[in-house]
Amino acid sequence: MTGARSFQVYRPLNIRTNERVPLLVMLHGCGQDAQSFAMSTRMNRVADRERFIVLYPEQDRLSNAQGCWNWFDTTAGRAFGEAELIMNAIDQACLLYPIDTERVAVAGLSAGASMAVLLVSRHPERFQAVVMHSGIPPGTAYSTLSAIAAMHGFREAGSLNATPATMAKSWPALLVIHGDRDNVVAASNGLSAVNAWAEAAGARKCAARKIQRGKRYPMTITDFKCGAKTVASLVGIESL
Repeated sequence: MTGARSFQVYRPLNIRTNERVPLLVMLHGCGQDAQSFAMSTRMNRVADRERFIVLYPEQDRLSNAQGCWNWFDTTAGRAFGEAELIMNAIDQACLLYPIDTERVAVAGLSAGASMAVLLVSRHPERFQAVVMHSGIPPGTAYSTLSAIAAMHGFREAGSLNATPATMAKSWPALLVIHGDRDNVVAASNGLSAVNAWAEAAGARKCAARKIQRGKRYPMTITDFKCGAKTVASLVGIESL
């Protein structure tokens, strides 16, 4: 089986051997590899500051010539096989490095974002948080053709296999980031993802708020909450 046979790990020098720290799993997009994703996101710099370990699984080009995770290929089973290989990489990293297994998060971009939420939908109890940047929610596609339709916003997301009780007990919070000028993955997919999380959890939608930091693009942030707990957040970025 191909996919995620190799990975890179970044461990900040200021982490002590006997100290247990969080792990962030970073899943790259199409056309990227572990090294280019680490460089473009500058996540290692954040890890130095916040003191956590970063795991960069890498898609095998024999599994996908463009380096995309096959998140959509659920009919043939490749999506699930790659998800398990990523889980194996996480398990190996937890054995080799001083990682707190109760503080593991996964973040992905594009195809990596779609794989991240698929991964969490299969192993929700293993993650504390999931971040999806420009991705497709789980259950939206099952083949190459349906994936293309989903990317253009022509397919509805499937419902999560969860109840409010299981969501509260074992499902991680979801953060969705999407640009409103994305012409590859329709921004409606981001809304579908947070709606799926919110509906499964029985969460309420809070009033949207706008934030702009300096000269950066303005953001519209919408939270979905159960009581005081945030279940999902949608960050829509204007002009991105």
